[in-house]
Amino acid sequence: MDLVRIILAIVLPPLGVFFQVGLGGHFWLNILLTLFGYIPGIVHAVWIIARR
Repeated sequence: MDLVRIILAIVLPPLGVFFQVGLGGHFWLNILLTLFGYIPGIVHAVWIIARR
């Protein structure tokens, strides 16, 4: 299941974070990071998924 989340995090970072933590603060932070730059959004999403 984590592999699917990581693939989602690479394709669409906020979706991967949403499936991991829901609509919490990490989700909104990831949306901001993705808007500022796609790579920071991916890094944050993979970090959130790998951490839990």
